[in-house]
Amino acid sequence: MKTATASIFRQWRDHIQSPDDIWDEITKVTQLPGITSAPKLQPIETRLIMLQTGMRAPMGIKVKGPNLAAIEAFGLELEKHLRQVEGVKDAAVFADRIVGKPYIELEIDRAAIARHGLSVADVQGYIEASIGGTAVTQTVEGRERYNVRVRYPRELRNDPEAAKHIFIPSKNSNNPIPLSDLVKTNYTAGAQMIKSEDGFLVGYVLFDKENDYPEIDVVNNAKVFLEEKIASGALLVPAGISYRFAGNYEQNLRATSRLRIILPLTLLIIFMIQYLEFRSLTISAMVFTGVFVAFAGGFIMLWLYGQPWFLDAKLFGENLRDLFQVHPVNLSVAVWVGFLALFGIVTDDGVLMATYLRERFDTLKPSSTQEVRAAVLEGAVRRVRPAMMITATTLLGFLPILTSTGRGSDIMAPMAIPAFGGLLIEIISIFIVPVLFCLWKEAGLRWKKEEAI
Repeated sequence: MKTATASIFRQWRDHIQSPDDIWDEITKVTQLPGITSAPKLQPIETRLIMLQTGMRAPMGIKVKGPNLAAIEAFGLELEKHLRQVEGVKDAAVFADRIVGKPYIELEIDRAAIARHGLSVADVQGYIEASIGGTAVTQTVEGRERYNVRVRYPRELRNDPEAAKHIFIPSKNSNNPIPLSDLVKTNYTAGAQMIKSEDGFLVGYVLFDKENDYPEIDVVNNAKVFLEEKIASGALLVPAGISYRFAGNYEQNLRATSRLRIILPLTLLIIFMIQYLEFRSLTISAMVFTGVFVAFAGGFIMLWLYGQPWFLDAKLFGENLRDLFQVHPVNLSVAVWVGFLALFGIVTDDGVLMATYLRERFDTLKPSSTQEVRAAVLEGAVRRVRPAMMITATTLLGFLPILTSTGRGSDIMAPMAIPAFGGLLIEIISIFIVPVLFCLWKEAGLRWKKEEAI
């Protein structure tokens, strides 16, 4: 019964275990002439990426120039070289095939139409009306409007040979002239799509990264590789052609530049808030040590997520690596946002401990080293349980995020990983703050005794 139920809910082949496996199967069977690969994107994801980058891929190179053929040729050279770059997914590299769509050009013989008293505009109008159609009126169907177009029947315009027998009235005689006497039919290869940016024609070379590589590293590898090829002469950049890398990594660069300002500014604000609470730089510095401890804990957890042995065990038949989605995590914007959230949380235990210790010392006013240590020990013991409860409830709140697999989990999980690891290690701050507080008070007593002597 169990086997039958499993077969109902799982129709995939045994070796298909993830969307990556499906994409690999697609790339294997599409290695055919005329069939090109594409990045592994879902429809909505593709739409969002196109709105952000203008391309249907998370990364790419925009080749600009004055000539479509030269842009396509250089794009094909870039495609060949990009396949050799470390971190670039070989099957996803694809340069736009810009030129190659067949066109039929009707070249008007100006001398021939002049003999019949026709102008270029007259001939173009007849061609448009007979082949393309001309809107002569409009029908009204409620709120809908439809144009009524008039043109030749399909059998008289469905191939170039039939179009040659379209007759055009002459102004110099009563006999109509066949279109073949007035135009020359040429078969040419033209652009499939014409794109332009910044006043230049543009073509795209699309590519994607391997799973274990961050986007910025892949782009930097590609930049260095292409520059080396250009310097060695293996890749020639035609005159008038320029290229630049584009894609989601540009947003990462912008976010990184902002984080360089936001991160120290956040730490400064946290320290200033603590100072406004304690009115003491020393106590504020003691509490602030929890930030550095948590910072280390966050990086330790990121390192553990990249180790193959971490959480490699089963609990109630469920593999913990699969449950917590353990895999290497790159330092993305989401990770740094997780660190920012961590910094705001980790100081709670230190503030709780330091506030109570300060109140106990204001009440007891110890005058010896033994009294200082007794007061610190009493205050620390009384605040261990509340501090542990604060940390435990926060850690439990992160567990659903770490185990989530729905929409948005690819962003939320990297945010929660450093916060979870930082809070685990930050627990030791409930011991660090009392020790530092005790050392500070003992040093103050010794300084007073020395001053009295």
